Amino acid sequence: MTLPGRWLSGRRRCKRRLSDAKASHDERDAGSVVAEWAMVAGVTAVLFAVTLQVIFALHVRNVLIDAASNGARYGTLADRGPGDAVQRSRDLITDTVGAPFAGDISANPATVDGIATLEITVVAPLPIVGPFGPPGTLEVTGHAVDTS
Repeated sequence: MTLPGRWLSGRRRCKRRLSDAKASHDERDAGSVVAEWAMVAGVTAVLFAVTLQVIFALHVRNVLIDAASNGARYGTLADRGPGDAVQRSRDLITDTVGAPFAGDISANPATVDGIATLEITVVAPLPIVGPFGPPGTLEVTGHAVDTS
């Protein structure tokens, strides 16, 4: 099959235009990898920092719950009282996450399902930026059966 000469010359022209278009496209993209990397690195760093902050907030919450429960159990021992429970919780929190989280701790007798218990309540800041956060936003309680 023979093709007319006009079609062949048009095909060559089309190829030439495509190669010129590729060259100009590559020139327009010059340096875009650096900008793209900077944007992706920035977003990745922010996501990493947010993840660490959420992990820290969960850690603080778990420490407060454990300290309240441990303090309540300590306060219900035969030779201990609510004041000892508060001090025990405060010591555990201070040693683990720091004194700013051990500010407001209270011990109150409570009844759960008809059973006398000691309830330890800890009110602390929820860490939003590092260890800093609005005060009084995290409240946890711990209970223990009072056998005395």
